[in-house]
Amino acid sequence: MAHSHAAPTDLTRNQGLVLGALTGSSAPLSAYDILDRLREDGLRAPLQVYRALDKLVERGLAHRLESLNAFVACADEHCHRKGLIAFAICEGCGKVDEFADPVIENRLGEWAGKTGFKVERTTMEIRGRCEACVGV
Repeated sequence: MAHSHAAPTDLTRNQGLVLGALTGSSAPLSAYDILDRLREDGLRAPLQVYRALDKLVERGLAHRLESLNAFVACADEHCHRKGLIAFAICEGCGKVDEFADPVIENRLGEWAGKTGFKVERTTMEIRGRCEACVGV
């Protein structure tokens, strides 16, 4: 899940630390996992982490995986995608892959238009096994 594109320069210190923890992780992290990793950097309270996460999610730099109650850094090179975001979560190793599919996004948009449903956020979580774990 980690990626290497440059972080925005206008992040607060805490936001930068939290984003760094997420980008440096190969698996999703809970807020408390992040706090444990950043204690030596001066973060002491869960509220510091949650505030940073809220802003990172708001800006599209991080995503919350509802089913895991955990966070990942955005894998999109532009880090600002606001449409459909989907995550494939491996039940075996915990690997998370982020992807977007314009066909699914368009169909959901059509459905919303027909039903009058106002979409505010769309996140799909698909659970299964990654290629490496299928062979195990």
